[in-house]
Amino acid sequence: MAKAIWNSTVLAESESYETVEGNIYFPLSALNREHFVESSTTTGCPWKGTASYFTVNVNGEENRDAAWYYPDPKPAADNIRDHVAFWRGVEISA
Repeated sequence: MAKAIWNSTVLAESESYETVEGNIYFPLSALNREHFVESSTTTGCPWKGTASYFTVNVNGEENRDAAWYYPDPKPAADNIRDHVAFWRGVEISA
């Protein structure tokens, strides 16, 4: 079971996940959606495509752009379609 925790709150947990470049990508269905707000931030990766971000909100605290995903990944990264990864202090256990 993989878990993503921030501010003592489970943001996501799942028995199935993908690992790419050392990052665990959780299925979108594993997210506790009440903690996520779409961000306007995007970044690009030459082989994965354009990443979009979520800002995480827990107990009144905000962690801006702490989660990212590829809504339309390039073919080489299709295994992370509909999956989300975390950074910026979000603790991941697997």
